Amino acid sequence: MYTGSCLCGCVELTIKGGANGGIQDIIHCHCSLCRKNSGTAYATNGFVNTDAFVITKGRESLSTFSFKPGRYRHFCQHCGSPIYSSNDDDPSRIRIRLGILDSDIQERPISHNFMTSKANWDDLDAELPRNDEFERGRVKSK
Repeated sequence: MYTGSCLCGCVELTIKGGANGGIQDIIHCHCSLCRKNSGTAYATNGFVNTDAFVITKGRESLSTFSFKPGRYRHFCQHCGSPIYSSNDDDPSRIRIRLGILDSDIQERPISHNFMTSKANWDDLDAELPRNDEFERGRVKSK
């Protein structure tokens, strides 16, 4: 079983494991919709069967935005964290942003998608330094 929560902690969720559970088809999506929704270079998404997905706290804190007919993004109305998206064409599954999870997961991404929409400043092969804390020379705020 996996657990997750929004940034402010108002919404909490679980994903049951097993034959009907877990996270499937994890991808890094570079499409313009995912970039705008996440505010980042790409979003890492995975499908979860609806019967394995449970909002355990804060259902009343969820707001929904329909960006296309039949497609919905569900997010915390307090902190704005994306929780999941749903699609009327596939009611048996929802799609989550993996950043919402608090648990380590076993599944791994299978691809980078919509690379022609990739942000022009994103260099996936960049040899950038890897830091365990803030980058060197950054002034820490109090």
